[in-house]
Amino acid sequence: MVPSGNLLLLLLLPAAAAQSAPGSCSGCGSLSPLLLASLVAVDALVSLLIVLVVFVRTCPGVETTQEEGKIYINMPGGRG
Repeated sequence: MVPSGNLLLLLLLPAAAAQSAPGSCSGCGSLSPLLLASLVAVDALVSLLIVLVVFVRTCPGVETTQEEGKIYINMPGGRG
């Protein structure tokens, strides 16, 4: 659910965009193909890094603990 302040901003954004005249961006040039390709490549690498970190942190790994081989008396199926 979107908080009410953000919802108001989202509702007012099209109205603010309609108020700006087309071509009013002074000093804005087009992006060079090399810069655009670099931005896409960096974005892909950062996204891949985020996916890898999430995968490593959530992947069920083989964690051995000292208590793994112990058998407790009150456990179902335990000897005792």
